[in-house]
Amino acid sequence: MDMTELFSLEAKLQRYLEVEAALASTQAELKLIPETAAQKIRQSADVSLLDLEKIKDGQERTSHFMVPVIEEFARVVGDPEGGYVHWGATTQNIEQTGDVLGMKYAVHQLVKQLVAVAGDMAQLADKHADTIMAGRTHQQQAVPITFGFKVATWIDPLLRHMERLEQLQPRLFQSMTGGAVGNFASLGEIGPAVQSGVAEKLGLSPMAVPARNIVDHFTEYMLLLGMVSSTFASIAEEISRLMANEFGEVSESLPAGDVGSSTMPQKRNAKRCMDIVTKAAQVRALVPTSLEAMIQSHEVDGTRSAMLNQAIEQSTILSSEIYQAMHVVLQDLEVYPKRMRTNLDLTKGLINAEAVMMELAETMGRQHAHAIVHDAAHQVAASEGELTFYQVLLANSQIDYYFSKEELKTLLDPATHTGLSTQLAREASKRASSIANNK
Repeated sequence: MDMTELFSLEAKLQRYLEVEAALASTQAELKLIPETAAQKIRQSADVSLLDLEKIKDGQERTSHFMVPVIEEFARVVGDPEGGYVHWGATTQNIEQTGDVLGMKYAVHQLVKQLVAVAGDMAQLADKHADTIMAGRTHQQQAVPITFGFKVATWIDPLLRHMERLEQLQPRLFQSMTGGAVGNFASLGEIGPAVQSGVAEKLGLSPMAVPARNIVDHFTEYMLLLGMVSSTFASIAEEISRLMANEFGEVSESLPAGDVGSSTMPQKRNAKRCMDIVTKAAQVRALVPTSLEAMIQSHEVDGTRSAMLNQAIEQSTILSSEIYQAMHVVLQDLEVYPKRMRTNLDLTKGLINAEAVMMELAETMGRQHAHAIVHDAAHQVAASEGELTFYQVLLANSQIDYYFSKEELKTLLDPATHTGLSTQLAREASKRASSIANNK
């Protein structure tokens, strides 16, 4: 079942019937209703038995979603057992608990998708742990890194998001059957036992205070989806940038026959990445709605509850589509190490200026070394490609005094100044692999 189908009317109604059946079964066990009634309610809890057109007509007539559903379900159950349908419950008890059942399935599917993405990243980080490329800060080349290290910076937040999603589940997967305002007024002292029984039958946990105006756990879910969308949008935008002709370091794997433009035959656009960025923005746009929904009037505010339900459905469907697109992008990502190496030479050796500075700093102090290397770097930039960093350094008596030609060449080799990029990439790969293999 995909996410769109999961939130279809028929799927929702089926979950609501399952909650009604669990409620009736629990109440029969506690001697609140006859066992014969509970048995008949369980047997009738099948959406295919309902007259959906009759329910729709009833909803238009009553301006209420659940009352016609209950009436139709009671008709299917038959008399006298149908009279025990929805005993002591209110609409939101059934709808919210049923929606949580849907969310439980949705979250498990999202986790599977994130696990697949983690596995993709693990492979990329390990395969390219030694693939040297330019690290960039503020849109400019900074110091050399490896592509595996870049992927490690994607893995780290993803694993935390997955940890957050794991920690959220006990708070999220809760059953609420506390009655009209959540104080068990219709069931009295036995109310908490009813709620616990319903929760157990549905594989949920009971709310400590089953008030209808408590929705912070749903907002937390929305905030987390927003955070994951931001991480994936950042990755997608990075891949899009690196696909540009001026970089040419990676590319989406495009299917045969793909057309990038109707007028420019050469275009190879980052279509999946652009789709991720677009949908991620839509997910984040729904986060403020979930925060608004926490502001409830009195014991419940139907307008805000409706807003929240719609936001949850939309963001869950969008998130699933984002995760699947990211899996496809990373699984088939094309990486071009030769182009990465070529781009390292664009600044004529300046990308290793830090390495030269730190070596000089050991003898003359960091500030003095920084000033000398900065001036040398400025000469290279001012020459507009006529001079290399090696040539300028070699001609500088303050620098030439400390290094032989071979030492200077070694200092300017990008491969000698990637720090712990390889180690960090492999460590991140192992962490992601562990998650991917154990889920």
